[in-house]
Amino acid sequence: MFVEANLVACLSSLPCGATTENKNKDKTKMDTQKVQINQCDMKTDLNLLLECLKYQMDCPLSQKEALITIYSICQQNSEASEYFREIGGLMFINDLAKASAHGVVKEAALFTLGIIIESNVYCQQTLCTSALFEDLILFLIKKDSGVNLKRMSVYVILVLVSNNKTGQTYVRDTGCISLLLQLFRTTLSTSEKNVSDKNTDPCFQLWSSVCSTLCACVNNPQNEDNQNICCSVFPYAKEWLQSCTEPEIVRPICSFLGLTVANNSAMSVVLAQYHTVSELLKLLSNETLSTGEKISIILTIGHCTEVCEENQCELLQNNGLPLMIQVLTESQDEELIRAATFVLQNCKQMTEQLSLKLYDNSLNVNNAEELDVQVRKRCLQDYWKKAKEILHRINSIEKQQNEVGLFTKIG
Repeated sequence: MFVEANLVACLSSLPCGATTENKNKDKTKMDTQKVQINQCDMKTDLNLLLECLKYQMDCPLSQKEALITIYSICQQNSEASEYFREIGGLMFINDLAKASAHGVVKEAALFTLGIIIESNVYCQQTLCTSALFEDLILFLIKKDSGVNLKRMSVYVILVLVSNNKTGQTYVRDTGCISLLLQLFRTTLSTSEKNVSDKNTDPCFQLWSSVCSTLCACVNNPQNEDNQNICCSVFPYAKEWLQSCTEPEIVRPICSFLGLTVANNSAMSVVLAQYHTVSELLKLLSNETLSTGEKISIILTIGHCTEVCEENQCELLQNNGLPLMIQVLTESQDEELIRAATFVLQNCKQMTEQLSLKLYDNSLNVNNAEELDVQVRKRCLQDYWKKAKEILHRINSIEKQQNEVGLFTKIG
């Protein structure tokens, strides 16, 4: 009774009609009004900032400050970016990046363009033209372009091609992807590979941005034409994997290699010529690797072996399958387990077909060339036998994981 009495007293003390439901309605109405006011303020601010940009052409520092404020408003705000496009701000900044004689304004303008494109797909579509890619190429090849200006140019390319097949086409047709590959090869010198603090090294930051952009050029959606072009730098990637163990370099290279060969039978075969899988396995045996680095390396091995028997055989010959099983059985990290499972599933199909292939080859030895092929096949029979044993272990592990609900198929 005491509780009920207090509840009645509390309710009776509320103004007429101020029930919980009405209070919620009032709060919703107030929130809506606040949003409308904020939107109005945002539009007013963007209009004023655009005017500031237009009337401060002789004051680069004021323009830079205005650009910084614009991208802070538009960052992760699709509605603000869309409004800025509607009032002509997007194209004005695009022209400003080309026309300004001041490096700080060019850099800030390009970064602002990138932020706006990244936050709004309509802005991406508006600026995704061959003309913009050609402008960005000029920024990258001019001798007086500083490293920061190049970084901002690469960032704009990245957001133009991300999740955008049209952008992936323009980056190829304009020759921009070839320039990115040149930067991939040349930006890091031998001495720069061992820079202690890569977070503050502008050349490394440029190279890292180039890696991310190349990944976007070949993936999501998958672009086989761009994958075919990117295979030209496989030798350089292999060389770095041989000479570097630093995660800041290994992880971008692994991501690039994995996405360049993903779902592409032809590119995996090209990569197999450089014996990249064996280099990745050597890296994986490094005891100083973090879990994140291991995941990156194993996923790359997974992409390499997904549709390529040559890479699968290389994995087998370099004791890769037992290593994957060890990761699978000893690790507690779910992402690492999924990555190792990815590799094992790729090789499971191979091991199931090996005995049939050997049998077929033994029935078709008709000349010296085929006999030589058969001899080489027999030299690998020990590996095939080992593979069958491993297949049995894979099946056992898969069964156990299915029982506890941990086995996740990755395909």
